Amino acid sequence: MLSPASPGIRVALVGVGNCSSSLVQGLAHYRSGANDLTGLMHHDLGGYRPEDINVVAAWDVDRRKVGRDVAEAIFAPPNCTTVFCGNVEPTGATVRMGRVLDGVADHMAGYPDERTFRVADEAQPAKAEVVAHLRETGTDVLMNYLPVGSQQGTEFYAECALEAGVAFVNNIPVFIASDAGWAERFRAAGVPIIGDDIKAQLGATIVHRVLTDLFAKRGVKLERTYQLNTGGNTDFLNMLEHSRLASKKESKTEAVQSVAATRLADENIHVGPSDYVAWQNDNKVCFLRMEGQLFGGVPMNLELRLSVEDSPNSAGVAIDMIRCAKIAQERGLVGPINPAAAYFCKHPPEQMTDDAAYEALEAFIVEAAQ
Repeated sequence: MLSPASPGIRVALVGVGNCSSSLVQGLAHYRSGANDLTGLMHHDLGGYRPEDINVVAAWDVDRRKVGRDVAEAIFAPPNCTTVFCGNVEPTGATVRMGRVLDGVADHMAGYPDERTFRVADEAQPAKAEVVAHLRETGTDVLMNYLPVGSQQGTEFYAECALEAGVAFVNNIPVFIASDAGWAERFRAAGVPIIGDDIKAQLGATIVHRVLTDLFAKRGVKLERTYQLNTGGNTDFLNMLEHSRLASKKESKTEAVQSVAATRLADENIHVGPSDYVAWQNDNKVCFLRMEGQLFGGVPMNLELRLSVEDSPNSAGVAIDMIRCAKIAQERGLVGPINPAAAYFCKHPPEQMTDDAAYEALEAFIVEAAQ
């Protein structure tokens, strides 16, 4: 395990699921430039490269992961993402038992072991224990990868980050960075936060946003649209409980509405998860339809089918978010880091067009390098 004095960026993971698996595999894949750098948006970001990121702590609640090195736990069920780097060296970080709270939906108990969580029979930690471990490991950035709908769980770990003085990256659609009250708490504590709800590198939301922006720029009136998504990973299984979807639907819908020339009426836009298809595993399929009017009011429509491996699609974005959080720390920036949030997240505190967000992010990075 790295000592707190070691150089680089020390990362802790909350949830060792498919997204954490892809992130950790990616850190091994790109380490020391050993492989083609295809897939990275930035090889060097503010002076940090992927090999400078090290996992030093992790929490999960599944008995097949708790007590194992992160390098082993990322391949344990119910993880089902693509293994693109099977040779991951031990991290020295053992997965600790986390807090369950609202992280496990009741309906998942009826599914086979390889599909869902199996909660470990271990004592759940108090906040003081998590805070102490973050401090002992010298963690710089805490990554929240809890299941969609984990409001209580996310707030618990956000509290831990605040008390430990650790930058918080909120990858899920529970509103922390974009909530005025929470944002002020991070400012007051002198802690940076990036969130909420990570965008994939080339996923359904970013494609939908780009096409919506294209309609606006080309003078095409967008009248109605839907985005229907299916997948077979634990995230899609979890989201069969519709009560957990309110913030997810809001996050994805607002990401599209924010770049439309004219805001669509609620009945003319549907964006969100649609169904769980077990055999798809971590493959996500998006069905997108957009209807509008061209010159003279002549109707047109566009239909698109996008198929991607869901978790690797977010990992390159996560690597950049980690590095942005670290350089924000170094520059003494606190509260929401808007350039990174606007470019990397579906529900940032301040929505921007993707062009504007890209320019703001690159200016942020250039300033960090000076």
